Amino acid sequence: MPDGKEPGALRTIGELSAMLGVKQHVLRYWEQQFPTLRPLKRSGGRRYYRPEDVALVTRIDALVNRDGYTIKGARAALSQGPNADDTPVAAPAPDTAEIVADADEVLASLRAIRDRLATALAY
Repeated sequence: MPDGKEPGALRTIGELSAMLGVKQHVLRYWEQQFPTLRPLKRSGGRRYYRPEDVALVTRIDALVNRDGYTIKGARAALSQGPNADDTPVAAPAPDTAEIVADADEVLASLRAIRDRLATALAY
C-alpha cells in the first residue's frame, strides 16, 4: 500500500479517504447504503477499516465513480458476487400500453391547463 502500512493493517477513515481520494462523509454515507460495509468502531466512534473493508470500498468507488453505477446499481452488482460480470443489468422494458395511457393523461391535463390560462388571459 502506498501509505507505508502493511497490507493487513487497519486503516482509519482519514487514511482510507486519502488513499482513494474519496471524502470521509462519502465513506460514512456508503456505510449506510451498503450493509456489508461495516468497519470496526472503537471508543469515540473512531472507524478502523480492515483489509476486506478497504477492498469493498475500492470496489464501490470503482462502480460508482468510474463505471457510472448508481448506488442502487452498485448494491445490485455487489450482491452478485466478486466474479459477476460488470455489465449493468438492464431494466425490463415498460409496457407500451402503460406509456401511451400515461402520455394521454398528461396531454389531457396540459390541454386543460392551456384552456384555463387562455380563459384567464382573455379577461
